[in-house]
Amino acid sequence: MTTEAESKSDLIQRLQVLRESVLWKLDGLSEYDLRRPLTPTGTNLLGLVKHLAGCEFGYFGYVFGRPAPVELPWATPGASANADMWATPEQSTEFIVDGLYRRSWKHAEQTFETLDLDSPGSVPGWPQEHVTLHQILLHMNIETARHAGHADIVREMIDGAAGMTRGNDNLAISDVDSTSRHFERVRAAADTFR
Repeated sequence: MTTEAESKSDLIQRLQVLRESVLWKLDGLSEYDLRRPLTPTGTNLLGLVKHLAGCEFGYFGYVFGRPAPVELPWATPGASANADMWATPEQSTEFIVDGLYRRSWKHAEQTFETLDLDSPGSVPGWPQEHVTLHQILLHMNIETARHAGHADIVREMIDGAAGMTRGNDNLAISDVDSTSRHFERVRAAADTFR
């Protein structure tokens, strides 16, 4: 039987793997590539990181009565829609990655250290407003995994780099020639339905 401490540790460790996976998608890219929108909805790598930082400050902070130690004007009432999903020219990559995202991890660590999985919190506007740290840890694992998937696709569109984590791409095919052959095989199958 898994103990509460083991469950909590597992959730936190999985979240950290996902966090690092998101940041890995930024490695080696130009400022332009980090910021440029690559989907019709404007999805971009730095925007995903900025959004996740705000989520962590909110869910691991405000939900448990611990306001963020940094101002998040894009998360206030009246802010522009999707203001948390892109980096303004004044917001440096260093600010978003270190000043926000990694700082949100430190803020979350304090929550993890002081609260048990069944500690109560409140998310105004949720159908079930009263939550526990366990529910919020699950939610942030799912939220981060979802956006890690977005980052995977955006990065692949930029330079073809794909994979799960540094040192473990988790891909069945990872060499360029095999990937090209696979792409053509998939395209040919789809073309039969034109």
